[in-house]
Order: sequence, then structure tokens, then C-alpha cells
Amino acid sequence: MAANKDMTVPLLDLKAQYESIREPVRKAIDEVCESQWFVMGPNVTELEERIAAYSESAHGIGVSSGTDALLVALMALEIGPDDAVITTPYTFFATGGTVARLGATPIYCDIDPGTFNLDPAAVSSLVENDCERVGGALVHKASGKVVKALLPVHLYGQTADMAALMKIAEDHDLRVVEDAAQSIGSEYIDGRRAGSIGDVGCFSFFPSKNLGAFGDGGMCTSNDDELAERIRVLRLHGGKPKYYHSLVGGNFRLDALQAAVLLVKLQYLDEWTASRQANAKSYDAAISAAGLDGKITAPPTRTGKRHIYNQFVIRAERRDELRQFLGDAGIGTEIYYPVPLHLQKCFAYLGYAEGDCPESERAAGETIALPIYPELMEKQIQYVVDKISAFYS
Repeated sequence: MAANKDMTVPLLDLKAQYESIREPVRKAIDEVCESQWFVMGPNVTELEERIAAYSESAHGIGVSSGTDALLVALMALEIGPDDAVITTPYTFFATGGTVARLGATPIYCDIDPGTFNLDPAAVSSLVENDCERVGGALVHKASGKVVKALLPVHLYGQTADMAALMKIAEDHDLRVVEDAAQSIGSEYIDGRRAGSIGDVGCFSFFPSKNLGAFGDGGMCTSNDDELAERIRVLRLHGGKPKYYHSLVGGNFRLDALQAAVLLVKLQYLDEWTASRQANAKSYDAAISAAGLDGKITAPPTRTGKRHIYNQFVIRAERRDELRQFLGDAGIGTEIYYPVPLHLQKCFAYLGYAEGDCPESERAAGETIALPIYPELMEKQIQYVVDKISAFYS
């Protein structure tokens, strides 16, 4: 085991990334300042075109955050108080929160324990056993709500099992919103990219993401011309032309400064993704060499032809003790996510109880994210694995 009392390994090192792109980023920011065009504009339009092309979609619509991308997508599909949306409880809060903000009912289905993504078998079981056809609509028996949409999440950078989920959606006339906040550039096993498979893809440019802005930002992608136009109108308070409102929308605009920064970073994204993938392989090799296979479980690639490793999340025995031990050794970690959504206090009114989504609950108690950022060095990876080995020995 390597000993190095001076080594620290942060969970994420954005300063290291910035140092490598400082000059082009500062130049891009200066150009926006000189233009004094800070909201929407040519930078946003160019970013929309490039993200759409990168995600193999016909349309990109820049918005103010990943959360607002989800919100405006659901608004565009006219999800409201009489409706329900099937989704996963093992995800960031915005996934279920945006459904609830529209007065709709989130219906939580359990995850595949291997990928941490929405389990098609659980969705099929819910549709067959807990829903019924009423006048052509799929109705959730317990809530009486019409199931309108399916909202899978491509968690940690690996796509959900979209072929199976899209088949369910097609069979039951459901719209599909992909929460692709953590998966820009990831690919399903058939080669389709995240955000291009369902009706709408929703991306986040939060600073910690693989493609991160200098603040909040997001994007919707779609291959549906009519739906994309509806999202464009809704992000500007529902007004088209300006001051003439056929819809009630919101202020979901993307800032030009964020778009300018993202246009610079997008040039490096594939290089950074390759580094994350290489780091994941180094972890796998070090974990195997250390004989830790019985103590921790590294993330497998199952549904993803291209896993982008937004996070590197392992399952670990005595997870909380391990996290404390690693923290004491100067290693940054995070728990994504300690409380699944169906057990959050704000969703108590839905009537879920412990045991309703057992795999999500087990993941919440066992998982921990290790550093995986592109600038991570081999010796840092080995240090992390050495410390994990020391904990279990």
C-alpha cells in the first residue's frame, strides 16, 4: 500500500480544468462583454445547433437550467393536475420535483440494481397491475390520475434501457421525456445518443457536469418540430411574437455568457470523456488487483455503448464508515442519493413506505461516488484504492 500523507484527492477539481482553457474562455467572455448581448442571442443559437448535432437531434432549445429543461418539457406536453408521470425515485430531486410543481403526480418505479436506472420490468408490472384502461386512457388506480408520460433518467452517465422503455411507452401511448442531465454524449447499446430517443431530452450544464457552465444552464433537445417550437415559445413566457401570448410560459432563457463558455468547453468534451473512461478502467484494474471485489462493486456497463462517467459510483460495505475514513485521508466523496424520492418528506402525501422500492433504498444505503474527473492522475486513483483496501483490512 502506498503511503502519502500529503496527497489529497478532491471529488472534483474545476480549477484544474479552468487552468487548461483559461485563455479561450476569457476571450469568449470578453467578446460577450463587448457586445453587451447577455440574454439569448447568437452565442445561444450556435450552442443550440451544436448541442443538437452532438446529441443527434433536430432541435436544441437553450434554457436556464437542467431543472427548467425538465419543467418546460413537461409543460410543453401539457402535463397537469389530472395527470401522472412514471419515473424513478433514485435520482436528483428535480426529476420528481418538476412533476409535482405542475400539480401532477409522480409515480415511482424501482431501479435495475446493476445500472441504477429505471427498471423496465418494474414499469411493466406497474402498468399491468396498478393501472387500467378507462375510455382509452391509462389510469393509475390508486390516484385516479391519467398516466401521460414516462420520465427515465440516464443516471451517472449511462443510458437507461430505452428500447424496453420506449416499447412500453408505444404500447400505452405515453410521451417520453429523457432526463439526460448527467449523460451528454452517452450512447445506448444501439448507438443512439441520450436525448435523441424520446420526445424530449433534458440536459443540465451545472458546473459539476461533464459539460459545465460558469453557473446554471440547460438544454432541451427534440426531433419533433412542433414540440420543439412549443418549448421555444414557453421559455419566453409563452409569447410569440413578443408581448403576444397564446400560452402561459416562464422565464427559462439561457444567458449568452453561459453559452459562450459552453461553446469553448464543448470543443474539449470528447477528450474529457475519454479521460473519464480511462480513469474508470484504471479504477477497475486497481480494485481487482487489490482483491476488493467482495467488498465493493464497481459500476458495470450494461445498457450503454458509451458510458461517459459523470460519476463513478461504487457499492460498498459499511459505506458511511468508509466515507469517513476516506475523508480523513483527504479523499473527496459524495453520496448520490441518500434518500430516494419516494421516501422524501415532501412526497409523504403520495403514501409510499419503506420497502416499496427496495433496490432504490438499497442503493441509497450502499453507494458512494469516487473522484473521476478528467485531470485525475494515476497515482491519485491508486491512492484512493489503497485507502479503500486499508479500510477493509
